[in-house]
Amino acid sequence: QVQLVEAGGGLVHTGDSLRLSCAASGHTIADYPLAWFRQAPQKEREFVATINWDSSRINYVNSVKGRFTISRDNAKEMMYLQMNNLKPEDTAVYFCAAEATWRSEPETSRWPYDYWGQGTQVTVSS
Repeated sequence: QVQLVEAGGGLVHTGDSLRLSCAASGHTIADYPLAWFRQAPQKEREFVATINWDSSRINYVNSVKGRFTISRDNAKEMMYLQMNNLKPEDTAVYFCAAEATWRSEPETSRWPYDYWGQGTQVTVSS
């Protein structure tokens, strides 16, 4: 079993930056596709970014391209999301996720992901 724990959320102003982290334990995630999702109040959980095992395949939802950067450190069993130029519409609970199936191109749908963190709140005030 993989346990995922997010950290780094908070309350910031428009234009500020935050760096989220996701720490894995219980089993190595070095081969797993990983992803960040977010869920705003009254909305469906949406994919934000995905990264494959060797960081050669990365995808972002259009609304964060150029502002967010996903990365991973397999040796440390960690994943990160650097968020720059934050906007009020980025306000949500952010979740990290791992899929226990090797694939070259990570899925952007939430359903294949087997393990989820508890989420970290990001609030961007205008």
